[in-house]
Amino acid sequence: MIRSTARKRLLTAAALVTGVSLLAGACTGGGDGEGEGNGGEARVLNVWAGTQTPMVANFNPYAPNPLHVTNGGIYEPLFFYNRAEAGDPTPRLGESYEWSEDGTELTVKIREGVKWSDGEDFTVEDVIFSYTNDAAKRDYLNTIEKVDESTVKFTFNGAQFTSAVQILGTTLMVPEHLFKEVSDLITFTNDEPVGTGPFTLDTITNATYTVVPNEDYWGGEPSLGKVRFLALDKNQSAQDLLATGKIDWTTMFIADPEAVTGGGQVSLLNTPQDPTTIMSCSNAALGCAGPQTDLAVRQAVNLLVDRGEINEKAFSGHAAVASPSLALVGRDDRWISSEIEKESPQESDPAEAAKVLEAAGYTKGADGIFEKDGQKLSVDLISVDGWSDHNAAGDLIAQQALEAGVQINHVKITQQEMSDARTSGNYQMMISGITGTSLDDPFAIYRQWLTTEYTTPVGETIEAGRFNFPRYSNPLVDEAVATAAGTNDEDTKKAAYAAVQKEIARDLPYIALVVNPTMSFVNTKDYTGWPSEDDMYAFPPSWATISNGVILSQLKPAS
Repeated sequence: MIRSTARKRLLTAAALVTGVSLLAGACTGGGDGEGEGNGGEARVLNVWAGTQTPMVANFNPYAPNPLHVTNGGIYEPLFFYNRAEAGDPTPRLGESYEWSEDGTELTVKIREGVKWSDGEDFTVEDVIFSYTNDAAKRDYLNTIEKVDESTVKFTFNGAQFTSAVQILGTTLMVPEHLFKEVSDLITFTNDEPVGTGPFTLDTITNATYTVVPNEDYWGGEPSLGKVRFLALDKNQSAQDLLATGKIDWTTMFIADPEAVTGGGQVSLLNTPQDPTTIMSCSNAALGCAGPQTDLAVRQAVNLLVDRGEINEKAFSGHAAVASPSLALVGRDDRWISSEIEKESPQESDPAEAAKVLEAAGYTKGADGIFEKDGQKLSVDLISVDGWSDHNAAGDLIAQQALEAGVQINHVKITQQEMSDARTSGNYQMMISGITGTSLDDPFAIYRQWLTTEYTTPVGETIEAGRFNFPRYSNPLVDEAVATAAGTNDEDTKKAAYAAVQKEIARDLPYIALVVNPTMSFVNTKDYTGWPSEDDMYAFPPSWATISNGVILSQLKPAS
């Protein structure tokens, strides 16, 4: 149920017919008159933020896979870090912050006069709860205490300069008066969300959900009348609706962008930042099972894939070259160690892959497939059905592997199944992206995607905000990341990053393939205020956490 207010109502699933036909009928083009707010002049803005079908009313920021508007549109952090451009963070629910000289204390002043969408005041007690509850607290945080009615002070168990983005920019504020009553903050669906963000929940069915402006938003009521998020399970369905003016904002791979931008209504923003990888559940000690737990198998796969062919055929040549360091080539060059290859190999080397496997005791069987101890080398590789670029890449990888004597079974599953597999560890290999960093510094990847603190044994769900899905655990990496976290000295950080890169370039819990083109399509005919090449004030993907709320709060219907 949705809280009963004049502006919120719940439509039951029975009231609507699901499917693309419904969406095509409901998502009328510009000037359809279906406006709420702004004198009835603003129509509904339609968003496809990725496959989440059917829609399930989960607006819990601690859940592994909440609906997209949750993190940014409804719940906010203290500060906004714009990963699209370098620069200082922008105040949100926080106004200012100051580090102690040794980096073990952080004092933050919060914004006064903010209210939760149920009318309650946003307070320092909410801030303290948001950092100390069981789902949010991190091991490096010793205490957070109230200094006065608008100030809190964090105390850490060591210097945490490099953790500023995570501490200030990714931890979302939640209402203590509601969340303190929840017994399990991970499984809680929070279907009546109360946030401080620019939007509040309006309706939800299994096909769509809508949000409307928060009239009491501290930044001023947004100009949009209503925003509708659509449930579609395939990229092609979204592309068809985009091309006919029935989607206003989406981020997806389209091999020929001119097919949707040629009419002049839709514009393309291309911001490649996120590595696309083959992610492996690699740690047998934490419960991973399958041939991919053998280092030699991961090293062989790294050598046998032809990234040039994958880029050309799966990404139509739009992808950028990836690095085994997982840092962004070009932007992050100063952090990439000279002791490893700066770029992942672009061509397949089946002969070298065979040498690696043979040294590990594998021999080719009569069918040309490597085997060991009577077991054929056969690995399952999953991707999200309908993600055309990932699906094409998976098919190519399976073909390339077979030619090199390795059987890779490419299986397409739903996004929810993918999310469940990642968080539980019940998979072998998957094609999956890594979220790039908010700064020109790979620290966040190294900490959140690679350290032991950010993983769990297979079968235990990895909490929101922790991304070590391969269950990778390496004490040398843990130590180097801790060193980097405790310094502002660039040379010390470079040495620490070199140690991390040496380990992961060998161990390959993530086999870097390409840097995803990240193509966002926006309706610049009917709406103004989008990020642009001249003013990239926020990372523009429709699925991007935090920035989605920032962008929606800035959009205005065109005159």
